[in-house]
Amino acid sequence: MLRSYVSLWQLPLIVLLIAVSTPLLAADRYRIDSEHTFSSFEYLHWGLARQSGRFDKNSGSIQIEAGQNGGAKSGSIDLSIDAASVNTGSDLFDKTLRSASFFDVTSFPTIRFQSDKLLFEGEQLRQVEGQLSIKGITRPVTLQITHFHCRFMLLYLKQACGANGEATVKRSDFDLGRYVPFVSDDITLRFSIEAIRE
Repeated sequence: MLRSYVSLWQLPLIVLLIAVSTPLLAADRYRIDSEHTFSSFEYLHWGLARQSGRFDKNSGSIQIEAGQNGGAKSGSIDLSIDAASVNTGSDLFDKTLRSASFFDVTSFPTIRFQSDKLLFEGEQLRQVEGQLSIKGITRPVTLQITHFHCRFMLLYLKQACGANGEATVKRSDFDLGRYVPFVSDDITLRFSIEAIRE
């Protein structure tokens, strides 16, 4: 009887020890924080100066999976960008970019970046290989990560992660080539993303 009592008393402790000692295999899911996430672009305007704009409405999710048996972490990202939220600081230019001559937001309201190949070195995210879709055209794009950090946020009482990444693409690859070569075909894309664990 005493042996049974001791066994029942020890059961929660045993379960806890197993949970602590077992590697985390399930992916941690993070919701992209739209208030602190922006996608921007930069281009050379008629050889005069580099100009920039951004998209103000971004949403999506990120998953980060711990490496098995000491292996590297992995993960995925699904980022949706509201094309109509383009913001250059000029109402007239924004209207032009939303038109059929450029993003054609009526027919193609969403820009999307998806990846299931997040490349880590230890705890640091270094590169993201994915697919960028604009105006129904999908091309491979690799983001170089310039900053990555995760921490517990007292503001949310949850774990959060943030990253900055960039890539260079040709806008003509996405049927956005109007005024090339006078306005540069090469566009630098930059992403500032913060996400909160669900």
